[in-house]
Amino acid sequence: MASSLQSVVRGPGALTAMVVDVTVRIFTTRFQTREFIEQAWFITSVTLLPTILVSIPFGAVISLQVGSLTGQLGAQSFAGATAVLAVVREAAPIAAALIIAGAAGSAICSDLGARKIREEIDAMEVLGIDPLARLVAPRVVATTFVSVMIIGIVISAGIFGGYFFTVIVQDGSAGAFFASFTALATLPDLWIAIGKAAIFGWLAAIVGAFKGLNAGGGPLGVGKAVNETVIVAFMLLFFVNAIITALYFQVVPPPGL
Repeated sequence: MASSLQSVVRGPGALTAMVVDVTVRIFTTRFQTREFIEQAWFITSVTLLPTILVSIPFGAVISLQVGSLTGQLGAQSFAGATAVLAVVREAAPIAAALIIAGAAGSAICSDLGARKIREEIDAMEVLGIDPLARLVAPRVVATTFVSVMIIGIVISAGIFGGYFFTVIVQDGSAGAFFASFTALATLPDLWIAIGKAAIFGWLAAIVGAFKGLNAGGGPLGVGKAVNETVIVAFMLLFFVNAIITALYFQVVPPPGL
């Protein structure tokens, strides 16, 4: 019982310390460019197709729900704009976070966990090589970079889906769609979405690396660490998203019509 309580208390502290250590090493140590390129390509290969497959129905569901609601309220002309804004502000960062945490975070955890149980991490430390600078830092930067690139795909699919389901499926006005969108959308909406994607990718990679480097108990322990990575990353990303969204609406008030 005492050991379980200690693990609960030490876990967040150790993870926070690793966030600081990895971030410092990104800017203070020699950057592993080759490792970054390899990891960026690998993360792209495991997240690109799921992103495309998820973003289209994501935008479609939001457009249909918002279109039905605005129709009931007598504001059909704003259906497209509100749907697209919902995708840009919330749906796109969340979709990118889920894919990055589920695919990239678990892949990073399994890779580093396998190295840990094979004692490769211990061998690197014996040779004087810092695993955080050599392995973790380039993976974190690569995941952050790919997350920012992925959100562009989700936003594009969301805008196209909003236009298709509002104008073509629900017989809306294309002119009203673009007019309301330009009236409600602001450039900070795009910047906050990109910023969220970068923060989510950064956190997901560090959580995956943390769980992988602390894996133990053989292959079974690595599998357990991968499961914990997905759960912890999802919880952390949703919590951070709520804080960023609340601060954003306080700093950048929505424009009036």
